[in-house]
Amino acid sequence: MTDNWLAQLPADTAQHARRLLDTLSQLGCQDPDGWVRSEVTENIPQAARYRFLHTLWPRMIDAWQTGIDNIPAAQRALQAGADHDDLARLARVVAYETVFGLLYHLDDDDPDELANALPGWRLVETDSDGTPTGRTVEGLYESLLSLDPSGRDGSDFDT
Repeated sequence: MTDNWLAQLPADTAQHARRLLDTLSQLGCQDPDGWVRSEVTENIPQAARYRFLHTLWPRMIDAWQTGIDNIPAAQRALQAGADHDDLARLARVVAYETVFGLLYHLDDDDPDELANALPGWRLVETDSDGTPTGRTVEGLYESLLSLDPSGRDGSDFDT
């Protein structure tokens, strides 16, 4: 199915799309076709979005599966009889909510009353040399849950 839509693209765009497909596949993307098709047809910097998002789970959320062992408050809770898995799940939920909140905040969707008087911010895509491409990387919070490397979309938070 990938070849069908690629065949309809101009040669240079198709070549770029194939490189992105290969790279996203190498990174472990579960749906490289969907990400690349969106990038090419909607002009959304999906490869940059994926690159940014795909490391958040292992580095900032799932790291708490074992990371609680180094926290004195968690050690005290364990000594008092708390369940290790429950504490790890709690830490992961807090980490997920924090990451999600930060990603939402990056879009500056809730400006305060002084927003017009102060500078704002945007996360922008850059090329491999660090030069801005002019495309804004937005809506990262919308894709965070779907990149749970366990494939459970965070459903283990509920147990």
